[in-house]
Amino acid sequence: MLKHLLIGASAAGAMTIAAGAAQAQGYAAGSEDTGFYLQGGYSYLDIQPDGAESGVDTDAITARAGYQFSPYFSLEGDITTGIDDGEFDYNVDEDDFNLDDNNDGDFNDLINASGDIGLNYLVGVYGKASMPVSDKLDVFARAGYAFVDLDATVTTPGGTDLTTVEDSEDGAALGAGAEFDLTESWVLRGDYTWYGFGDTDTHAAMISAGYKF
Repeated sequence: MLKHLLIGASAAGAMTIAAGAAQAQGYAAGSEDTGFYLQGGYSYLDIQPDGAESGVDTDAITARAGYQFSPYFSLEGDITTGIDDGEFDYNVDEDDFNLDDNNDGDFNDLINASGDIGLNYLVGVYGKASMPVSDKLDVFARAGYAFVDLDATVTTPGGTDLTTVEDSEDGAALGAGAEFDLTESWVLRGDYTWYGFGDTDTHAAMISAGYKF
């Protein structure tokens, strides 16, 4: 359900950008500062490794740096690291691990194991297109490329520990969100990002505060 809500929010953000195009014609191009900005905050991630029965929820912190070239375009990069491990159920094919976990002489059983997944880091670089809605509120969409490094350990019902994921992957990243100017320098931002990693589809929602130099 959360996945569908987040995807819906991303689509709504993109539609709002399109709908605000006419209003933006009257917006003075020089009315918003350009330059460097820094942001940081909390991220909630839904990580979906292959073989897991459902997505794995985990908490993380994110730091971001960027440069705003105009009111409408920025380049930014961010790094996210996990602050806890998410728990998940994992289907283990005994034959893949040369394992007879239930000691029945059959290596072809499919058993349900449990595990934890930890986010070491997730980094990405993005182009960000913004549309001013008012003098304080912008909506935006962004697209880029990201790289993730994960560790996961699975424990079978028989008590065997399996390191099933110790992997790094990269892929496209798409997102949308909104920024609100608290002051001339301080902003509040909320956004959603989808990461298209090959074997580990990932969704992230973030709330952050930032400073524009």
